Amino acid sequence: MADIKLYQVDAFTGKVFGGNPAGVCPLAEELPDEMMQKIAAENNLSETAFIFTRDGSLHIRWFTPETEVNLCGHATLASAFVMFHHEGFTGQILEFQSKSGRLRVKNKGDILELDFPVTSYEKTESVEGLAEALRKAPSEIYLADDVLAVFDSEDDIVNMEPDFRALKNLPYRGVCVTAKGNSCDFVSRFFAPNVGIDEDPVTGSAHCLLTPYWTERLNKKLMTARQVSKRGGMLFCTLDYDRVLIAGKCVLYMKGIISL
Repeated sequence: MADIKLYQVDAFTGKVFGGNPAGVCPLAEELPDEMMQKIAAENNLSETAFIFTRDGSLHIRWFTPETEVNLCGHATLASAFVMFHHEGFTGQILEFQSKSGRLRVKNKGDILELDFPVTSYEKTESVEGLAEALRKAPSEIYLADDVLAVFDSEDDIVNMEPDFRALKNLPYRGVCVTAKGNSCDFVSRFFAPNVGIDEDPVTGSAHCLLTPYWTERLNKKLMTARQVSKRGGMLFCTLDYDRVLIAGKCVLYMKGIISL
């Protein structure tokens, strides 16, 4: 098998060691699923993205160390950064085909902007075991593929110390906790032990749910968001009908060769 290029990019940050690190592998042709999963496990990053051409279109797939996921924001942003800055793509808009449909990324100079589908959600009164797992009861709960748990203050989010073993017993991809921000419009954290990630540093796909929620709550078109994990990240979010525009910066940490 030919050598495979590997880039490691910190997404949703302007500095190395911040944001969310993603592996990006531009491929000459699509690899078998088993091989992509093994590479993602070996990289041991929250996600590794594989980009390749099929039937004249650019495709993207994302793998955690344990499983394939249907949508990943930070690894898509990182992949576009690699294509724009290291793989010779000269246009201003990059289009990926994915398991979540068409995804576009616009080059806006020092930031890149994702164009993702809105995630619909519905309110629920309770989720069994959620408050115990988070060690604090939310003021509101909404359901999608993930649970969205709303709290009263940024301090609630920053100081949260969840029970990850208990979170893994919940039948959802992940749990997103959020509150109004002190120095930005809203803050969040994202816990996903069910896909092998106790806490994701910055979760672009969660903002497909967060953006419509906070747009309605704050009545604002363009919002600033911070994911207040240990590494931290900054996002700029806009609701555009049934799409969410999520913008942020990327920096290259490493590039190398996978020898198989």
